Amino acid sequence: MKVTLIQHTPDPEKVVAAAAKLCYSAVGVDDIMEDLTEEKVEKFVDMLMGLGHESPIEHVIFTFAVEGVSRVLTHQLVRHRIASYSQQSQRYVKLEQFDYIIPPSIEAVPEAKEKFIEAMEADQKIYCQLVEILQKEHFHRLLKEGKDEKQARKMAEKTAIEDARYVFPNACETKIVLTMNARSLMNFFHHRCCERAQWEIRALAIEMLRLARGVAPNLFRHAGPGCIKGPCPEGVMSCGKLAEVREKFRG
Repeated sequence: MKVTLIQHTPDPEKVVAAAAKLCYSAVGVDDIMEDLTEEKVEKFVDMLMGLGHESPIEHVIFTFAVEGVSRVLTHQLVRHRIASYSQQSQRYVKLEQFDYIIPPSIEAVPEAKEKFIEAMEADQKIYCQLVEILQKEHFHRLLKEGKDEKQARKMAEKTAIEDARYVFPNACETKIVLTMNARSLMNFFHHRCCERAQWEIRALAIEMLRLARGVAPNLFRHAGPGCIKGPCPEGVMSCGKLAEVREKFRG
C-alpha cells in the first residue's frame, strides 16, 4: 500500500481559525488574519477541537493518492459519501497481468496462499481468453456495420475488456485519488481507525491520519477511533484494548 498526500489547503489551521473567529468578530477577515499568530492559531484550533465545534474545519481539504490496495478496500471507502473519488478504470484499462492483494491471514498459511495464487492466475487466464474471444466477435460485427479496420479494432477491444472485467476478483489491485474536507476525514478516522474495522482500510486510515497530522497537528490531535475521547462506541463488541488504542493514537 502506498499513500501520498498530494495536495491540501495551504495553512489549513489558520484557515480554520479565521473561519471560526469570523462568526463572532465585528472586524473583517483581513484584521482577523493579521492577528492570527502561530501561537494563537494553535491555541484556538485546540479549543475548537476540544469543544467539538467542527463546522469551521469543513473549509480545509486534503487530497490523497492511494495505490496498491484491493477493490475490497475501495468498495468500503466510497461509502464515505462526502468526498470525491477518481479510481483506475477496469473498463478502459486492459490488465494484461493484474496485481492482487493477499490478505495477511492467507499469506501466513502456505497451503492457503498456494490456493489463493492459483485462483488469481486462473482469473487472469480466463480474462485474457474472454478478451480475445469477445474482441474477435465485436471486430467482425463492427466491420459489417461499416466501421474501418482501425476504428473497429479499437472499439472492439474497449467493448471486450468492458465485459471481460467481470471475472476479476475483489483482490484485484487498484489505484484511487480521494479528496475529503477535514470534517469528513474526522468521521472517516472515527470509523476506520477502529480495531474492529477491516484490516486493509484500517491500515489506510492510520496512514492517512499520520499524513494529515504532519501538516495540521493541532487539527487532528484528537482524531482517531471513537474510543480515544470517551467510552468505546462498540459496546459489547469492543476490542477490549482501550488503553492500548488510546496510547497508539495520542496526538
